[in-house]
Amino acid sequence: MENKLEQLLVHHLNEIWNQRDETLRLTAIEKFYTKDFTLFEEGENVTGYDAINHKVSTLLNSFPPIFSIKQLKPIGINNNIGKLDWGVGPEGAPPVATGTDIVIFENGKIKSLYVFLNK
Repeated sequence: MENKLEQLLVHHLNEIWNQRDETLRLTAIEKFYTKDFTLFEEGENVTGYDAINHKVSTLLNSFPPIFSIKQLKPIGINNNIGKLDWGVGPEGAPPVATGTDIVIFENGKIKSLYVFLNK
């Protein structure tokens, strides 16, 4: 089961958080997130497929087009919780920002995402 959850986090990163096409991203959101999925960031909670899609678009549009989000360390899975350490920046260069995603899985999908930015 852990391998499936690890793969789910890889899809979450690549097909949602690195996808600049909103239509393709929405399809991935519906596939990998539960209907009641909630994103928790410091001072903000976002729920709903369209709201999440808009949130990711806003974030990606704030980055230069050459930036992407990369996995920095092996994914950790503990029962229904996953941990993904990531960095954002241009390909082949050190990240300009890093953070950690903590996710809660439910029935083979991601139910909750807690984003921690390293300061």
